[in-house]
Amino acid sequence: MLTLYDYLDSGNGYKCRLILALLNTPYTRVELDLDKGETRTPQFLARNPNGRIPALELEDGTVLPESNAILYYLADGTAYLPTERLARAQVMQWLFFEQYSHEPYVATPRWIIRHLGRDHPRMTEMPERLEKGRAAFAVMEQHLQRHDYFVGQRYSIADIALYAYTHRAHEGDHDLSPWPALRAWLDRVATQPGHIKMLPGD
Repeated sequence: MLTLYDYLDSGNGYKCRLILALLNTPYTRVELDLDKGETRTPQFLARNPNGRIPALELEDGTVLPESNAILYYLADGTAYLPTERLARAQVMQWLFFEQYSHEPYVATPRWIIRHLGRDHPRMTEMPERLEKGRAAFAVMEQHLQRHDYFVGQRYSIADIALYAYTHRAHEGDHDLSPWPALRAWLDRVATQPGHIKMLPGD
């Protein structure tokens, strides 16, 4: 059986839980508390030397880290990853966008506020991070004004990757009210068959 090393409050971990739920794939989940340094133990570093979650341990013991790589692996051969060459490249385009242009400016503000606190010195980063986050939302909004989903007019792992932290962006002081097409897309994703919420009690 697959084993997912995870942290419930991680949007990157949520991506993996979501695709596993959509595919109805059984797995074992191991919770590692980032605030307690549980990803820095010798035992976990032997599995993922980068010391980050999520990491997916396959049936043969191979460990695959990095959330978007896990998404790609699990979705291969399913409806959540297109078969057409260009469409697959476009999925990768949005996965790279999410990690480079989106996550540092949407996920990190949320982490600072929820896990470090508003009195932490890293709050000085917030203005620049929020500005760049808004720039990412503007790119998404422009695309979603013309498309229901990010690739091929169908729900894919490109949407899953971008949904994870976008739907929690308000927890990092982002205001999504200027982006109506983006907010409509969030609603479409949340009503997909098999969708699960990120945290208990959501």
